Amino acid sequence: MNDRSSTDLPHAIADRITKPFARFLKIEAAAGALLFLAALSALVLANSAWSTPFLAFWETPIGLHFGALDFTRSLRHWINDGLMTFFFFVISLELKRELVLGELRNLRAAALPFAAALGGMIVPVSIYLILVAGEPGMHGWGTVMATDTAFVIGCLALFGSRIPPALRLFLLSLAIFDDVGAILVVAVGYGEALNWPALALGVLGLGIVAGAARLGIRSIPIYFLMGALIWLCFDASGVHATIAGVVLGLMTPTRIWVSDIRLRAILGRVLAYPSGEHWSGDTADRRDLRQAGRAVAESLSPVERLEMMLHPWVGFAVMPIFALANAGVAITGADLGQSVSLAILAGLVLGKPVGVLGFSWLAVRLGLAARGASLSWPFLAAGAFLTGIGFTMSLFIAGLAYAPAMLSAAKLGILAGSICSAAIGISVLVWLTRRKRAFPDAA
Repeated sequence: MNDRSSTDLPHAIADRITKPFARFLKIEAAAGALLFLAALSALVLANSAWSTPFLAFWETPIGLHFGALDFTRSLRHWINDGLMTFFFFVISLELKRELVLGELRNLRAAALPFAAALGGMIVPVSIYLILVAGEPGMHGWGTVMATDTAFVIGCLALFGSRIPPALRLFLLSLAIFDDVGAILVVAVGYGEALNWPALALGVLGLGIVAGAARLGIRSIPIYFLMGALIWLCFDASGVHATIAGVVLGLMTPTRIWVSDIRLRAILGRVLAYPSGEHWSGDTADRRDLRQAGRAVAESLSPVERLEMMLHPWVGFAVMPIFALANAGVAITGADLGQSVSLAILAGLVLGKPVGVLGFSWLAVRLGLAARGASLSWPFLAAGAFLTGIGFTMSLFIAGLAYAPAMLSAAKLGILAGSICSAAIGISVLVWLTRRKRAFPDAA
């Protein structure tokens, strides 16, 4: 009888690109549904009889004292600055993989979502600053910059194969670009007074990580420990601590350590042993078996292994917890007519699509970017409206930018803007896919 390996089609190099991308999309789509439920739960609880204990729970102080060192923070702070570091780490891993191994290796292909992301940041920020010129809320301009990846991919999942795969890749790449852009803005624009010794220790830690990788140290727990120490240094430095996740993600290697040829040779040596219970004890058989297990793990690049390990946790735990901690806003007595709410609403609903579509058209017109034949301008316009769903990153930045007195108004604008953007984008996609023509799924 033929074994399955001899009857299956051989693996293609493209499988290393498309399969991780398809897995990423599936997790994002499912995570979008869970994120919606978490946000809805937070809204319901914040407007119920349990509102006071629910909102007070997230302000519970948690931390450690070491002499003069105080690492006591509120539960919300640990979530927003600690857990969300994993979110930005995974986003950076995906960006690194796409730039080195994926579709974004082609500069003209990468230029389209990059230009769109740039426009999707510049135009909304400009609209926001015009509408709140001279008012206290001007510092919150970063709130309208980013796109919520999970919600956008979740909206696209509603249409299955009726939308072109190129639209998913475009929006995913755009969201990653402007998430990274937003966190860099957070690090610079929403940090505190710099503590230079702590910052220097953080940079030194990054240098040690780079050196350890060059020396061939491949233990993931060791890198997680070093990452935690770097995070603490950045947290004490005044630079926003989540920048550590971005930098470490971009530093993660994309090259595999064990080639396919070497892996087959190692596994072949193990399979050559006769069957039986002879794997115990300090024997050559057992050493070969342990070496084979390590070779299997190292046949994937660190970027792929870490993304496979962390992405489900980020999608199904970190982001819903973040939504529960930050989406709760008391609607009773809230005024959507406040300048901050209106500016955020206009930035997300109007600024994002205008910036994304306008800069995309300009990049293609100037010959800087290439637009695939399957990504028509009407589909790109529908996707541009969806980029106004700023939920996760918008709430994240709002918590840093606004005083408590203005935060509820800002959250209301974020929720209203995200809902309107989703409704418009989905409506346009419904109109475009009314004939139910299926596109071949490249992933």
